[in-house]
Amino acid sequence: MIDTVVLATRNAGKRAELAAILESAAGRPVSVRDAAELDLPEVVETGVTFEENALLKARSAAAASGLPAIADDSGLAVDVLGGAPGIFSARWSGRHGDDAANLRLLLDQLADVPDEHRGAAFVCAAAFVDPDGTELVRLGRFEGALAREPRGAHGFGYDPIFVPAGDDRTAAELAPEEKNARSHRARALSALVAELPLQGS
Repeated sequence: MIDTVVLATRNAGKRAELAAILESAAGRPVSVRDAAELDLPEVVETGVTFEENALLKARSAAAASGLPAIADDSGLAVDVLGGAPGIFSARWSGRHGDDAANLRLLLDQLADVPDEHRGAAFVCAAAFVDPDGTELVRLGRFEGALAREPRGAHGFGYDPIFVPAGDDRTAAELAPEEKNARSHRARALSALVAELPLQGS
């Protein structure tokens, strides 16, 4: 049974989501450490897919910490942009992690796109790497469409303009526990945890 895992992220919003989803999927408390707490080295995301980047981060964290590590790589895939921003979601405006600039640039690019063609999905690859060499990756998708203006105070990234399929609220208008039950990250991480010795009896 795995009792402690490293979450290979320095993004506070993502860390909180990952920790909550992990505990829910495992059905028991799991001790969590993160990249900032352990001062793990920054990872250059040189992969060309979500899966490759998630594995890069998990491998680095497991090697540096000596502990099992979970990492995710995720982003927004917009239909009319051929799946972009995709793996470049966090740096779409040119500066990594500038959520407001990324969101505004994307809205500007889609300004003339009619509502019926504003389909998009959040995509997540969740990777597990154990120092013993075990590696697993699972994908999750959260289908929806893009609003024309940001709404809501929860979440991060593109959540304020992403409207999940079958809902009229943005992801940023969902309560955190509601988003965590439905999101791309929840689906990928739940599929991953189902194959790991993390679940309570």
